Amino acid sequence: MSEYVCEVLTKKHNRKDFDCGVEVLNDYLVRFASQDVKRKAAAVFVFTASEESSRVVGYYTLCATSVELSGLPEEAVKRLPRYPQVPGILIGRLARDVGHPGLGRLLLADALSRCARSAKEIAAAVVVVDAKDKSAADFYSRFGFISLPKMRSRLFLPMETVQKLYSS
Repeated sequence: MSEYVCEVLTKKHNRKDFDCGVEVLNDYLVRFASQDVKRKAAAVFVFTASEESSRVVGYYTLCATSVELSGLPEEAVKRLPRYPQVPGILIGRLARDVGHPGLGRLLLADALSRCARSAKEIAAAVVVVDAKDKSAADFYSRFGFISLPKMRSRLFLPMETVQKLYSS
């Protein structure tokens, strides 16, 4: 990841030139991301190319969420507390610039690593993503995310799995 730097979104970052090919994700970064940071609605992390430290080439957002226990597959429920809802971390948006193929994997790895570190101090039983389309769902599935039976576009990964991947 040495050719990229991950940072919290600030005013120094050029968001206007970002293009992931999905207008709603481009628009979010330009128009709403900094507001979400200010209002504590989401933490926004941006990747910049190390030689161009202000140009955003990828980003993801994280925020707290909860998942209905009854909505999870039975095999996942066995290892979770028996509360109506279990706490989680939502990767709300994840996008890479079209000029940086392969960066999506690094964005996801960084987000999951951050989730694993956070879960050591703030309880979270799952990491959740909302796939925008089938292509996005397939991307997350390749990394072990499991579709929720009642909401196919929402996928999750048990925090136990994430922490095993990133234990050090």
